[in-house]
Amino acid sequence: MLSTLGERIRAIRKQRKMTLDALAGEQMTKAMMSYIENNKANPSMESLSYIAERLGVKVSELLEDVNPQELRDLLKTVENIFTGESEDKYKQIIDAVDSYKERLDQGYEAARLLELYGRSLYYAKKDGWNEWIDKAANLYEQLNLTSRLAAIGIFQSIVKYTKREYDASLTLLLEERSKIEARNGLIEPITRLDFDYWESLLHFAVGNSEEAVRIMNEGIKFSKEQQIFYRIAHLYQLAIVNAMMNKDVSSIQYYERKILHYGEFADDRDAIPFTNFVKIHYLTTYEKDYVKALRLIQDHHGKHGIDESHTSYSFLQEKGKALYGLGRYEEALACFDKVKIPDYAHHPFDLSILYEKDAYAALCHMTLGNKTEANRSIETAVDNISSMPRTPYKDFIMKTYKMIQRP
Repeated sequence: MLSTLGERIRAIRKQRKMTLDALAGEQMTKAMMSYIENNKANPSMESLSYIAERLGVKVSELLEDVNPQELRDLLKTVENIFTGESEDKYKQIIDAVDSYKERLDQGYEAARLLELYGRSLYYAKKDGWNEWIDKAANLYEQLNLTSRLAAIGIFQSIVKYTKREYDASLTLLLEERSKIEARNGLIEPITRLDFDYWESLLHFAVGNSEEAVRIMNEGIKFSKEQQIFYRIAHLYQLAIVNAMMNKDVSSIQYYERKILHYGEFADDRDAIPFTNFVKIHYLTTYEKDYVKALRLIQDHHGKHGIDESHTSYSFLQEKGKALYGLGRYEEALACFDKVKIPDYAHHPFDLSILYEKDAYAALCHMTLGNKTEANRSIETAVDNISSMPRTPYKDFIMKTYKMIQRP
């Protein structure tokens, strides 16, 4: 904690972006304020009240450090907010921690509060989040809490990933993993699986498929050996998407079974929707069995409903593709018009699949004789896909572009 009165005054003054002159005002001198901040003079209660008023705090905040039990209670409250579902939870956390943040400089509770404060600033789209994340990392390093250091490193990598800076994200992740492994030699299983998942996902994102598959398979093998099934569903999903990219039917079917078995074991509600999407996507993309695809879509929506999730948009897009395949172009366009790119869709595989909608819309418009709309739709698809690594979806979009642009 901030151990002296002078240190607390200086920290709050800097937080308020005040100069010594501004804090001294008309009743004190700059020199005296400097002496007080450097613990070379003790202010009278009258002067202390004046300083507190200038800083906009209570005198008690200058006189007392944070009580350890108070910090523990605060952390418990903040953790509950962070894991809850309140729409304004990040604002609640920012408000709860804000008056403490300058005094959080020792111990696990301080580090975790700074981490949650920094994450909340980021999710609330406020500036300065990285300063507090870095302070949390420094405290975790002092405490030798490797798992929390790794979590912060992964978080900072993911920030770049969400900006679609895939190469930078992968570089940072590899640097963080190297530092953690060099620090401890062997890292704990859950941290290892976090690194395996994100490293594999990012290698896929930059087009390093062979390395991605190697890391992915190592993660799956390690998970089985350790009997720790954390991240296993995510790794299986990566495996099945990779199989889809390579039209590897046997691997698709194998990982479908794995995901369903895990979903039943872990009561994972996403397992069935994901495998249903994979089946439907394969029917519309490769087998061209549009009637069966529509039947499966109808069955799925009958059992699981329709919501605003990424998966539901994907099902809607697959319905449009099936309708296009059956020559029902107007109905297909109505589906494609409703498909949105969710804010949380960042991976090139997810985006490439969703970007196909504009290529299919272009084909519908072309068939209906709407040349202008066809050009507009395919140009949108090409603009979106151009920076993505090569996939069957990118190939399809570029092939469609050449066909529509043909004189």
